[in-house]
Amino acid sequence: MIPETFKALRAEEMPGSGIQPVIRTLPLSYLPSDEVLIQVHYSSLNYKDALSATGNRGVTRSFPHTPGIDACGTVVYSADQQFSKGDKVLVHGYDLGMNTPGGFGQYIQVPAAWVMPLPEGLSFAESMMLGTAGFTAALALQRMEVNGQKSSSGPVLVTGAGGGLGSLAVNILASLGYEVIASTGKPESADFLRSLGAAQVIGRIETGNHEKLLLKPRWSGVIDTIGGEYLGTAIKACNPHGNVAVCGNAASHLLNTSVYPFILNGINLLGIESATWPMPERRKIWEKLAGDWKPPMLKHIAALITLHQLPEHIHLILNGKIKGRVFVDLKD
Repeated sequence: MIPETFKALRAEEMPGSGIQPVIRTLPLSYLPSDEVLIQVHYSSLNYKDALSATGNRGVTRSFPHTPGIDACGTVVYSADQQFSKGDKVLVHGYDLGMNTPGGFGQYIQVPAAWVMPLPEGLSFAESMMLGTAGFTAALALQRMEVNGQKSSSGPVLVTGAGGGLGSLAVNILASLGYEVIASTGKPESADFLRSLGAAQVIGRIETGNHEKLLLKPRWSGVIDTIGGEYLGTAIKACNPHGNVAVCGNAASHLLNTSVYPFILNGINLLGIESATWPMPERRKIWEKLAGDWKPPMLKHIAALITLHQLPEHIHLILNGKIKGRVFVDLKD
C-alpha cells in the first residue's frame, strides 16, 4: 500500500538563521510525477548534500528542497517496463538531490533513465556506504588504468584522504596492490589511513604551494579531491606520463599551474564527472565495486546514522569534522 505521507529532511528558510535542514512529514504529492516511485532504504551524506541543505544556490536553485544525491531501495511503482514492483534499485547523480527531491526522503520519484538494478554482491547498506563517493573513486581509477596506470608504475597520491571519497580511494587502491601516499590536513587521521592500507601518510602542507614550475617526481598518479594549490603541486610532482584524476574542490576551485608538466612530462589531467556518466558504463563501474574492487574495510570506513541525526551531521561535514563516510537509514 502506497502511503499518503512520508518523512524527509527538507532545507527550509528559518527566521533569523537562513536556510537550515529540518525533518518534516510531507505528502506524497510533493514528489514529481516521474516514471519510477521508490521506497528509499538508505542514503548517504556527501559534501554537496550539506551545501544544498544549507542553501547553496550553486547546488540547488530553489527552496524548500529535499537533498540527497544517493538513494537505494525498492520499486513501489514503475510506468517503465524495465522495472517492476519490488525490484532492488540504486539511484545516484543526474539531478537527484540537487533540484529534484532526493534521497533524504523515505520516497523518491525519478525518471527510469536514472535507475539501475542493485548490483549482485552489494547489500542496500553497502551500496550507500559507497554511494557517489565510492563510484567517483572507482571511476577515477578506471580512467587512470585506461591511460596506462598500473600498481607497478609507482605510488599513487590521494589528497583529502580522510574524507569519504579519499578514504575509499585509499582502501580500493591498496587492496588492488597499489602503494598509496595519503595526504590529509587531519593528523589525527593517520592511524585510520594506515589501517586502510596507506603506505605513507603526509600532511597537507607537504603538497602545498611551490614557486617552481616542476618538482622532483614523487608519485606516478594522483586522485585529488581538494583542488587549489595542492592540486597544482601534485601535478608538478607527478612522474612523467603519470595520471592526475581531479575529483573535487574542497580547498579551492582554482588551479594555478603552467603548461610545463603537460608538455615536458606528458602528465594526463583527467576530469572526473560522475553525475551524468553514461548508464552502461556506470553499471560496469558498479559491477567492479560489487566484485574485486569492493573496499575490504568498507564497514570500517562508514558510520550509520538515522534521518533524525542528519541535521547535526550536515553541520559536522561542513566544518570538516567527519572522518570517512556517513550513510543514512531511512527506514522507520
